[in-house]
Formats: sequence, C-alpha cells, structure tokens
Amino acid sequence: MAAYPVVTGLTLLVLSSCGGGDKQAGAPGAGGPPQVQSYPVFSITPQNATLNTDYPASLQGEQNIEIRPKVDGFVDKIFIDEGSVVKIGQPLFSIKAPQYEQDVRNAAATISSAEADVSAAQLQVNKTKPLVDKDIISHFELESAQYTLQARKAALAQAKTTLAIARTNLGYTNIISPVNGVVGSIPYKIGSLVSSTNTQPLTTVSSIGQVYAYFSLNEKQLLDFSRNVKGKTLNQKLANTPAVTLILSDGSTYPEPGRIKTINGQINTETGAASFRATFPNPVGLLRSGSSASVRIPQQIKDGILVPQKSTYELQGKRFIYLVDQSGAVKSTEIEIMDKTAGQYFVVTKGLKAGDKVVYDGTSSLKDATKIKSEEMPADKVYQDLK
Repeated sequence: MAAYPVVTGLTLLVLSSCGGGDKQAGAPGAGGPPQVQSYPVFSITPQNATLNTDYPASLQGEQNIEIRPKVDGFVDKIFIDEGSVVKIGQPLFSIKAPQYEQDVRNAAATISSAEADVSAAQLQVNKTKPLVDKDIISHFELESAQYTLQARKAALAQAKTTLAIARTNLGYTNIISPVNGVVGSIPYKIGSLVSSTNTQPLTTVSSIGQVYAYFSLNEKQLLDFSRNVKGKTLNQKLANTPAVTLILSDGSTYPEPGRIKTINGQINTETGAASFRATFPNPVGLLRSGSSASVRIPQQIKDGILVPQKSTYELQGKRFIYLVDQSGAVKSTEIEIMDKTAGQYFVVTKGLKAGDKVVYDGTSSLKDATKIKSEEMPADKVYQDLK
C-alpha cells in the first residue's frame, strides 16, 4: 500500500512535463504562426511641385567698354582705382601731350591773322565800290576785291575748323567715363607712354546696372524646354518662361529674379549646345562682370504623382516601390520617373496612380507577397517638404 502514492506522483510529474512541451511548440518562436509587422503606408494623392534645374553661367556687364586713348602722350594723372564705381562723365585719366596745346595756340593765332585779312579785304571792297559806281575805275577792280574778300573769308573758316580740331584733340587728353559702371584693371601707370595703337586698353568700364548671365542647354534640354514652355513662336515661349533665379558662387540665392531674354538660334556644332542669355537687375552692384554663377530654371508640375525617394529602391538600374493590396500583402512594382526631382521626391511618369497605397519606409526588409499591418500616414505629413 505504501508504493501506490509514489507511482501516482511520478505519473502526474510526467503528464505535467508533457503538457508544458506542447505549449512551447505553439509559441511564435518555435514553429507557430509568424507575427505580422507594422509598416507606415500612405495613399498617392496628386501634388503640385516645382522642379528646379541649375545651369552653370558666366556673368557679363550690360556693356564692357574698353577705354583707349585717341591721342599719343604720357599718362599724367589717374583719377580712379581698380574696382572703383564711376559715373558717366567722371574723369578717369589725364594724358600729357604738349603738342596738342601748341596746336590750339597756333590755330588761334591763325584765326587772328585770317580775321585781319578779312577786314583788310572788306576795306578794299568798300573803297573800290564807290569808285566803280562813279566810273573812276573799271568794274574789274571791284570784282577782284570781292574775290579777294571771299578767299580771305574761306581762309578764316578753315582756320576756325583747324582750331576746333585742335581743341578736340586737346580734349582727348582728358579721358572721362562714357557710362556708369565699375573700373577694371589698370595696366598703365603714371608716366607710361600710350597711344591709340596700344594692344591693351587703359582700362575697362563695365556697365552693371543690369547683368547678363550666359548659359547653355544641350540638344535634349533644348527640346524639353521647347516642349514644356507654351507658345508657338520663340518670342511667345520667352514671354511665357517663368522668372529664373541666380545661384551665386557661395551657394546663396541672388535676391533679384531674372528673365530669359534671348536664345541663340543655332546650336554650336562643337559643343552641341545652344546659348541662352538671362538678364538680372543689379541695383546695388553686387554682381560683377566676369563672375561665375548658376541660373536656376523652374518647371511647374500640377497634379503630379510624387513619391518620397525613401519609399523607393533601385535594382539593376530600375526604380521600384512596394504597393499594398487589399489583403495587406505587398508587391514590388517598377516605376518610371523624371530625371529632375522635386527636392526629396521623385516625379513618377508611369507605374503609379492616384489612390495607390505605398509603403513609406522600411522597404529593405520586405519581400513580395509579405503581409504587413498598415499604419496609415496622412498626406500632409508625407508631402510636408513640398510646402
């Protein structure tokens, strides 16, 4: 009788042990049904966006005027310095050329002599006329006196012209600025001999009230530009082109917007590109001729299909996203996108439509047909960077 309770205790211990083994086999980590993971999911809604494309550009002043001497002489005075901002009519250089001063004096003396000759000839005419009227002398004498007076007046006119030329040449010794602008380099110093035949100019004055930004588009970009901008003629397309932005060399944005004014009608056969010119106002003179920058051309997208770049992945040169079907399973789907991006978003041209549900993040851990638990994200959060 004493052994009976022992057998019953062992049996209960064995049954209890077997029951514990069955519960562990049904656990998720030991062959049970897998847990469904949660992923953020959003619905595709059409969005408006701006696509920006930057083109390297070189800046040139509205006018780059070479200042050259018109007379030979020595640089006597320099009234400006390199980089100075000058106004129209402001003195730039003074050239010492004594020969032109002497020419003025000689021409003035010649005029005085010619005026005396005219006066003498006029007196002779006045003296001869009454004598001819009284038939004291022949009419030939009067005609001769009148011809002499005419010649003296012509000599006086010529002398006055010579004086005007001499004064003009003397005026060339004082060189003034022809425009408002900024002075370039000054290669000649005081005492340098200069003439109109010098290879280098005295300096260059760049008119920078407006600045031209020159940039180029290749053939493909030019075709895209022509197709995307409304208008039948070139002038209409230019008028419909949105304002452009200038990105300075330090990466900052120039505050004044510009407009594309001209497009070269021919494509450069060497570079395969067409030249564009955008004009920017320069009221404070921040832009300088010869600087480099980038012209940013915007392209407006209305009701486009956009997806965050983080929602896509690339495989063998193709772009994919994960769509979520009604059963909660994901499917890898190829999409086609534009070359330009709207910030951190791709513009989809094929493979997606409004209303499709897309996995927002975590695509690296997914496979086709995997079922997920969708955590819906509001559209304003998904596309907040577009605002």
